[in-house]
Amino acid sequence: MHDVVLIPGDGIGPEVAMAVVRVFEAAEAPVRFHERHAGEGALEAYGDVLPPATLEAIREHGVALKGPCTTPVGRGFSSVNVRLRKSLDLYVAVRPIRNLPGVKTRYEGVDIVVLRENTEGLYSGIENEVTEGVVTSLKVATEKACRRFARWGFKYAQERGRKRVTAMHKANIMKLTDGMFLRCARAEYEAAALTSVTYDEMIIDAGCMKLVQDPTRFDVLLLENLYGDVISDLCAGFVGGLGVVPGANIGDDCAVFEAVHGSAPDIAGKGVANPLALLMSGVMMLNHLADTRGDAACRSTAERIKHAYDAALTDGRTTRDLGGSLSTMEFAEAVVERL
Repeated sequence: MHDVVLIPGDGIGPEVAMAVVRVFEAAEAPVRFHERHAGEGALEAYGDVLPPATLEAIREHGVALKGPCTTPVGRGFSSVNVRLRKSLDLYVAVRPIRNLPGVKTRYEGVDIVVLRENTEGLYSGIENEVTEGVVTSLKVATEKACRRFARWGFKYAQERGRKRVTAMHKANIMKLTDGMFLRCARAEYEAAALTSVTYDEMIIDAGCMKLVQDPTRFDVLLLENLYGDVISDLCAGFVGGLGVVPGANIGDDCAVFEAVHGSAPDIAGKGVANPLALLMSGVMMLNHLADTRGDAACRSTAERIKHAYDAALTDGRTTRDLGGSLSTMEFAEAVVERL
């Protein structure tokens, strides 16, 4: 049995988290959840959007499953996600994006993994008001962070049987920061001496155009922080949106798996939110536990849950955002019926 921190989050977070717990219990997943808090609710209850007890629990157990947390736009407290990544040194964000059965989009055959460097770039949050009406924002890049991120990415591609890694950049303009990112990626690719994985590079604006023209030509994308944030959402649009895409933030010591969509306060408490993204993130978490702790039961449970939600989608048993009529918990029960 593996101890996992469960962070329900804000808005629809507690509802989708409850649905995931229901599926995990029905599947007899070898997981014991320990609930901790982050986000607006934690700020009201504990005076901090990311209480020390939450961070301590994640460090103790090494794994967390997190619902969406609210981040104010242009005001208020800092992003819970950014603080989590920095505090726990979760330097790789992983977002697998694939077409799902029963979810019709204008694209078919999409199977992309977006890898995003999670700790540097413009997301370092180093901003300064030089004088009234004049603000600077500093983009930070270090060789250490660029190299470990690229090293992780090539190792991931090799272990998962992926065939191609594409680094997207703007080194034609940002010659120092993005130039370092590319130099480190090239060096790590050469050091890995991979024979089954090819590597190429693409200027990001041209890459966006080519992604939209034909996303099936891409495999694994290697991106710095801000680019990765934008491109991962763009790619989610190929397969139905953020409600059908899982996510993970991984470091050397801890991993946090999360639904990457927002907290949707407009529908919170109505029981209509789609729990699929968090459920898919839970499946990623089970596979991570199988990889890192050698537990075959985690892998088999992950496969059972994946086949069950694929079957529910194929049968049209979905929530209203995907054209169905099920409530949050009704979708969870539809998955349980197909386990």
